[in-house]
Amino acid sequence: MADYKLQTPLSEAQVRQLRLEDTVTIDGTIFGIRDATQIRIFDERIAPPVDLTGSVCLHTAPGVRKLPDGRYEKICIGTTTSTRMDRFVPGLVEQYGVRAIVGKGGVLEASVQAMQRAGAVYLAIVGGAAALETLQIEEIEQVWWEDLMPECLWKFRVKDFGPLILAIDSHGNSRYRAIQERAAARIAAFEL
Repeated sequence: MADYKLQTPLSEAQVRQLRLEDTVTIDGTIFGIRDATQIRIFDERIAPPVDLTGSVCLHTAPGVRKLPDGRYEKICIGTTTSTRMDRFVPGLVEQYGVRAIVGKGGVLEASVQAMQRAGAVYLAIVGGAAALETLQIEEIEQVWWEDLMPECLWKFRVKDFGPLILAIDSHGNSRYRAIQERAAARIAAFEL
């Protein structure tokens, strides 16, 4: 296991050097994305209003307050479960060049395979870390598709965002799969 401090946008070479259970912190830009945004992109076939190549996407629908000047003040920006958005991951990494997804709970095997093909990773954040995440997000720089509030497409400027654990690497290794296999083996041994 190694520790990495990464600056966005990420290259395929940077992502391919990462290994399962490495620790990552991120500086730069992270895009907040959630179900409604991805439904618009993939089901309604509306291209994202920003280039996501090399990006890091955070599964979130933040709590914010709109200020009189039109900007948004962060109140609480936490991470949500990724599995329910799993069907969008292959398109994000293969079609739009997203290099990392940050979320909770992992994604399913088809997404793991897409990440392997495209050179992308899944970074897990500890559940309940919303207060820390909110502090590490320095500013909400831009918001697109405000009609989807709070599931808009968000552009966050971050500093020392993490620590994040590399839970799925770009080589097809998955911490979630390993845990399921160990659990299945223990159940099988117990049933004998």
